Amino acid sequence: MPPETVEVRRSSRRRRTVSAYRDGDKTIVLLPAGLSRTDEEQWVRRMLDRLAAKEQRRRPSDAELLARARDLSARYLDGKADPVSVRWVENQRHRWGSCTPDHGTIRISTRLRGMPSWVVDYVIIHELTHLLVPSHGPAFWALVERYPKSERARGYLEGFSVASQGSAEEY
Repeated sequence: MPPETVEVRRSSRRRRTVSAYRDGDKTIVLLPAGLSRTDEEQWVRRMLDRLAAKEQRRRPSDAELLARARDLSARYLDGKADPVSVRWVENQRHRWGSCTPDHGTIRISTRLRGMPSWVVDYVIIHELTHLLVPSHGPAFWALVERYPKSERARGYLEGFSVASQGSAEEY
């Protein structure tokens, strides 16, 4: 992995706060103008660590996805959906997730990594429901709607799709 590109921006209006965010392949760290070089180095390191920890929480492993799916099934589907595996996949460009009910397998697009956990949970619930109901009929949607943030997550994903590609994507 190449070294991380960090851009430090100092501001005379900024007095005490330090913040950081990712902008593509670059990390921007915002600092007060009067901060010493030694303090700058410490703050940059601290902010990079904080961002990495935050991103790790938003990018669970396949094993963590499976555990999360089982927990979601227990909470919203009475434990009836029991996946064999749930894993991240790179090859889904037009879907957020997919499911093979015969095998009990669920695949989640890596494009969801870094999105809010409630959005990833929605896609997992959607795919878990396919283990119980293969079609998108009324029975399917009634189960999906048990997840309290279903409508909000659908809107988030539709907005994301339109903003990035100009059209909504499928699940």
